[in-house]
Amino acid sequence: MAQDKGDFKDFKGPGKCRYCGRRSTGVVDYKDVTALTKFISPQGKMYDRKRIGSCAKHQRAIARAVKRARFLALLRYTGRQ
Repeated sequence: MAQDKGDFKDFKGPGKCRYCGRRSTGVVDYKDVTALTKFISPQGKMYDRKRIGSCAKHQRAIARAVKRARFLALLRYTGRQ
C-alpha cells in the first residue's frame, strides 16, 4: 500500500528537508543568521547535503544565502575564535 503525502510528518530526522515540510514557508532567508549557522561547521565550512538532510533545491538556496550573508558581514568567512 502506497502512502500519500498526507501520511508524512513535517520533518522526521535526517533525510527529510526542513524547508520542504508542510508547515514551513520553504524560503531560505539570508537575514536569518541563527538558521544559517546550523548549516556551517565551527571551522566555517558549509555542511553537505547528506549531513544536513536537505533536498538539492534547498541546498542550493542555503549555499546562496550563506554566501550573501558572508558578503554582507552577517556571517564570518572563517570559524569561531
